[in-house]
Amino acid sequence: MPTILCFGDSNTWGYVPGSDALRYPPNVRWPGVMKNELGGNYTIIEEALNGRTTVWDDPLKPNRCGKDHLPTALESHAPIDLVIIALGVNDLKHHFHLTAHDIAQGAGYLAEMVQASDAGPVERGRKTAPKVMLVCPARPVPAQYPFGHKFDTAVGRSEAMPEAYREIAEQVDCLFGDANTVTDVSAIDGIHLDETGHAKLGKALAIVVADQFE
Repeated sequence: MPTILCFGDSNTWGYVPGSDALRYPPNVRWPGVMKNELGGNYTIIEEALNGRTTVWDDPLKPNRCGKDHLPTALESHAPIDLVIIALGVNDLKHHFHLTAHDIAQGAGYLAEMVQASDAGPVERGRKTAPKVMLVCPARPVPAQYPFGHKFDTAVGRSEAMPEAYREIAEQVDCLFGDANTVTDVSAIDGIHLDETGHAKLGKALAIVVADQFE
């Protein structure tokens, strides 16, 4: 039974667009949708945190750095067959001043952390590393962001993210998925998936996952 760790931010957590941190129920969130599509032969673990970044410390929202959280998550949930890293939206906050390629490199660093671990299945008596999938997040859209001015410049800087993530995935030799090819974020707050977006992403990723474990 393959174990899949979904390591993400508020769009993995299931943040309801425009709400005061309300959460969609498990069967609506994309990991839950993916689980339903895959069936009972998979274990899906949600490791999601609102505001989580890839590798950057946020002075305005501390304790959200994915680089710090990932080793504990890997050890806690081992053995893991696949880690899906779905991060990058929070790296677009204006005060970070990061480019799309900076953000993709942060995601790639996390992928390499997984690949360097021994949190995967035991093969021939030896621990291995899990497989990794980098998922480029759905890009922000113009909206009246209910988060102050943190994402004011995010739309333009995010344009190059799909290609930047694709390049990094190739460099670190991991799986790649682009949420932008299957879904969009809600115009209500410009950065979060609605129920339809979660359904589309979960179904698309289920196809990729199933192909890896046939």
